[in-house]
Amino acid sequence: MITAAQLRAARALLGIDQRHLADLAGVSVPTIQRMEASVHVVRGNVDTLMRLLAALDAAGIEVINEGAVSEGSGRGVRLKANANVKPLPRRPSKLPGTVRGPRARS
Repeated sequence: MITAAQLRAARALLGIDQRHLADLAGVSVPTIQRMEASVHVVRGNVDTLMRLLAALDAAGIEVINEGAVSEGSGRGVRLKANANVKPLPRRPSKLPGTVRGPRARS
């Protein structure tokens, strides 16, 4: 499976936020937040975990499990060797008050 640290690292490699990953995986943002707040291995509904792993795989992320063939040891994530993956475009925030523009002076 995947650890919370691997999940955060995968997002960092892709250059995406929790909302974008939730959209890619078809899950809610609170689900991603709970998964990333886990202490070790991410726990959750099997279907949700499979959606998450499939979304990361489709985005070009390879999850390295404990004991897997790798030059180092331990768990990790990396971009797939045969993937020309560029950071996914950031989506504009839909939160009120996040539009940047000239500030009014008081």
